[in-house]
Amino acid sequence: MLGHLIDSNRLERFFFHMESLGLTGIKPYSKGTTSLVFLGEFGGKRVIVKLLRPDSPRSNLEREAAIVKILEPFKITPPLLFTGTFEGLPYIVREFAVGEPILHADLEKRHLFEIVEKTALLDRLGLDHGQIQGGKHIIIGERVWIIDFEKANWRKPKNLTSAMAMLFLNDNRISRRVRGKFGIDDTFLEGMKRKLAEYKRTGKFSGILALLSRL
Repeated sequence: MLGHLIDSNRLERFFFHMESLGLTGIKPYSKGTTSLVFLGEFGGKRVIVKLLRPDSPRSNLEREAAIVKILEPFKITPPLLFTGTFEGLPYIVREFAVGEPILHADLEKRHLFEIVEKTALLDRLGLDHGQIQGGKHIIIGERVWIIDFEKANWRKPKNLTSAMAMLFLNDNRISRRVRGKFGIDDTFLEGMKRKLAEYKRTGKFSGILALLSRL
């Protein structure tokens, strides 16, 4: 799976390094444009390990770790456990976000409220995730998690508006499923556009919550 991205001997050494730190059952999980992702267990909890790809032209893992630490009190994303460097490659270890990406999840009404609240909180913090609209970075389970802050930055945020566009206003797999499940019509969509415009002007999202409460 990762043989063309990292030498097998180096990968074995990395697994040994992780095991020396107390991780068990570590195995490849996925790969991104700048990192290799592994699953494992640490202290009885499932964890994600992100290791910088040897061929990556840049490293945002240190910044991502700093952002996750800042967000920890707000429970927007699973907590960071520790960071380190292996043979010159930085890595981060965080708790696993239990659930399914919103792209595949069966959304309940409570999830919609939680998405609004957490994306609005990111906006108030002045942190723009940058990939909300893609559908892979919102995890739906017993609670909602927002993950992968590798491309996030302290810039003019548009997390809530991006999330609402993805869920309702744009034409995509997620919006079509949500519209069908909740019986959303054009009146609701026009109302959402007005409430988002109000949010942009005032920063108040109570109108969005009130609109969702009617579903």
